[in-house]
Amino acid sequence: MIYILLNALPILAATLAGLAAGHGLLRLAGTPLPLRPPVLVVLALAQAWLAAILAGALILAPDEAPRKVMALLTPVVIWAGFVLPAVGATHVLRGAGGRLALTDALFWLAVMLVQAVVLDAMGLVPPPR
Repeated sequence: MIYILLNALPILAATLAGLAAGHGLLRLAGTPLPLRPPVLVVLALAQAWLAAILAGALILAPDEAPRKVMALLTPVVIWAGFVLPAVGATHVLRGAGGRLALTDALFWLAVMLVQAVVLDAMGLVPPPR
């Protein structure tokens, strides 16, 4: 987990970019976030952890793969494998409508893509071996 400390600045920048992108997307969808401190704290912590996980995944990406391709495909794979099933199952269990599930799922995909682009643009430092 030392990679998180080594990449604190890119992770923080990705977190802030994810918060801004997610908020903008929800405003466009007509469901803006309530900007109360508890909501922002929980969302910021979730997005910071997500940015840290993405940073680790991008650091572990194979050297032979084009960096830009990995920066865009890694969040899609993580989203499709973990976030989409979790969001979908949660919405089904709670009886929420399909539009809300789609909005939430696309929210997280957009956040992850923006975060990955920021992490890639700023560069990441692998942990020492």
